[in-house]
Amino acid sequence: MLAKSLVIFIGVGLLAGFAFGFYLLEIKSTNQLVFVEGPSISLVTEKSDFKKGEEIKITIVNSGTTQLIFPNTSYDLKISGLFGIMMYAPISSQVITTLEPGDQIVFLWNQIKNDDTPVLEGLYKISSEGIDSMGNNVEKSITINIWK
Repeated sequence: MLAKSLVIFIGVGLLAGFAFGFYLLEIKSTNQLVFVEGPSISLVTEKSDFKKGEEIKITIVNSGTTQLIFPNTSYDLKISGLFGIMMYAPISSQVITTLEPGDQIVFLWNQIKNDDTPVLEGLYKISSEGIDSMGNNVEKSITINIWK
């Protein structure tokens, strides 16, 4: 017969596993595009899990009702590791660009870092930051997985 403490620990472990699983299910929502009233930016990819070397299509959408202003022609797109180490930012010029409500721009990333080396498997953060008409920062980031 099993000890009482072992049964209790297994029961608590199972409950914690289910609770954590439901929590992660809520966090990993595949609905990346939500239109709102006011300033908003959305980043959309076809999926969140990619194979190593697969081209990633990133769409930046002005999902709000006000114009967004960006400091460069890459719409301030940045891809970094989860620890904040910059991996990739498109080559751009320092020309102020705008994105009207409902408009979108598409970037393709071939999983090559700015130093022309391929990225490793892991989690990556894609982010973009603009400014609304009131001068407030509007930013959005999503995470993607790159697997073998």
